[in-house]
Amino acid sequence: MTELAFRSATALAAAIRAREIGCRELLEHYLERVERHNPALNAIIVTDLRGARPRADEADAALAHGESWGPLHGLPTTVKESFDVMGMPTTWGLIELKGNIAAANALAVDRLLAAGAVIFGKTNVPVLLADSQSYNLIYGTTNNPWDLSLTPGGSSGGAAAALAAGLTGLELGSDIGGSIRNPAHYCGVYGHKPTYGIAPPRGQALYGNVAASDISVIGPLARSAEDLALALDIIAGPDPIEAAGWRLNLAPPRGNNFSDYRIAVMLDDPNCEVDREVQDILQRLVDFLAGRGVRISDRARPNIDTTELHAVYIRLLRAATSRRLAQDAFERHVEDARGLDPTDQSYFARMMRGVTLTHRDWLAGNEERHRLRLKWAEFFRDYDLLLCPVTAGAAYPHDHDHEGERWKRMIQINGKPAPTINDLFWAGLCGLVYLPATVAPAGLTAKGLPVGVQIVGPQYGDKSCIAFAALLEHAYRGFVAPPCFA
Repeated sequence: MTELAFRSATALAAAIRAREIGCRELLEHYLERVERHNPALNAIIVTDLRGARPRADEADAALAHGESWGPLHGLPTTVKESFDVMGMPTTWGLIELKGNIAAANALAVDRLLAAGAVIFGKTNVPVLLADSQSYNLIYGTTNNPWDLSLTPGGSSGGAAAALAAGLTGLELGSDIGGSIRNPAHYCGVYGHKPTYGIAPPRGQALYGNVAASDISVIGPLARSAEDLALALDIIAGPDPIEAAGWRLNLAPPRGNNFSDYRIAVMLDDPNCEVDREVQDILQRLVDFLAGRGVRISDRARPNIDTTELHAVYIRLLRAATSRRLAQDAFERHVEDARGLDPTDQSYFARMMRGVTLTHRDWLAGNEERHRLRLKWAEFFRDYDLLLCPVTAGAAYPHDHDHEGERWKRMIQINGKPAPTINDLFWAGLCGLVYLPATVAPAGLTAKGLPVGVQIVGPQYGDKSCIAFAALLEHAYRGFVAPPCFA
C-alpha cells in the first residue's frame, strides 16, 4: 500500500471514481502514514479528524448513489497553515495568534471543498511566512524528508515535505519570495506560482486583512504536473465580487511536444551565483532538450538590467511585507532607515528603505516595474519559456541563529560562503513582473538531494509552463520518493 501514498492526486481521484479504493480508506491510509512518519518531519501540524472522517464517509456514500462532488471527490488534502479553514487555527507562526481559530474558509479552501477535497490538516510555516526555512515557536521545526538535518524550504515548507513523504494527496501554498518554488525544489516535488492576480487570495491574509498583497500569489504544490493543472483550474478565477465583470481565459499551452517550444536558458547571474553542481544538473536537462528538437538559446535575455530588476524587487517586496509588521517593529525600522548612508546598497539597507518606503517612492518603483514588464513581454514574443534555477543550491542545514535574521545567514556555494538571501534574485526575476513559473524535478546532487528547474512563462502563460513540466515528467524525470519514506 505504500506506493498508493505517492500516486498523483489525479491518479488517486481516478481510483476513487473507479471504486478501486474508498475515500475513507484512502484517508485512513494517509493518517496512518502521518502517525508513523510525521513525528520525524513535523510537516503536518494541525489536523481535523472529527471533520475529515465524516466527510470521507459522506463522499463514499455519495459515490455509492452515483453522485460526484467534482474532480477531487474524496481526495485527502492539506493546506498551508496561513489559509483559513473554519474551526482550525491560523497563526502564521505568531505565538500571539496561537488561539486564533478561523470562523470561515479562505476562498481557495472553499473551492477545493467544492471540487470534492477532504481537507484533514494544515502544514507548517515560518513566522510571518518570511523565511526559506519553516519553524516557529508554536509548532517547531519542519525537516526535509531527504535529510532531516536540512531545511525543506519556506514558507510552504511543511506543504512540500508532506507531499514528498507521502502524507497527503495535494497541497495549497503561497509565494511572494519563492515560498512555493523553493520548497518544491528542496523537496523534489512540483509547484506552480501563478500569474499575479488569477487566483484570489481572500482568506490567506494576516490580521483579517482582505486586500491582496502586491507580488504575493497563492498556488498548488503536488507530485505531478498534471496535478498542478488540475488544482490551478480549481482555485483560479475571479473573486465572486469581481466575477460580475470579468472571466479568466488563460492561453492554451504553446504545444504538446518539445519541438513546439522556443526556449531560453539562464543558468547563472552575478546577483546570485549558482552552485556548479546545480548548473550541471540543469545543463544536462538542456542538453536532453536540444536532442529532442527544442529550439534553445543560452544567450537570449530580455533587454533588462538584472541588477536593476533585483533592486526594484527588493524595494517593492519589502514594502509589501511591511504591512505584516507590528507598529513598534516598523518604528524601529524607520529609525534604522534614517541612519543609513545614502550610498549603502547592502541588503539590509535596501530592506530598510523598502519597509519604510513612502507612497511617492512606491509609485516610482511601480513605474519601474511596469517598464520591466513591457520588456519581458517583448522577450516572450520570440521565446515561449525561460528555464532558470530556483535557488543557488540544494537544501541546506537548519540555521536558526541570528535571532531569526534571514539576511545574516550563509551557505556554501562553489566552496565559498554566500548569503542565503541572495536566492531572492531567482524568486524576484519573474515574481516582480507578475509572471508565472512552474518548478519541476530536474535531478539529484551527488549527496542525493533534489534539484528543480524553474520554468518561467509570459503573463497568463501558466498552462505552457505546466504543460512543459508535464513533458519533462514523462520524458525526462518525474517525482521520486525520498528513500526513507518510500
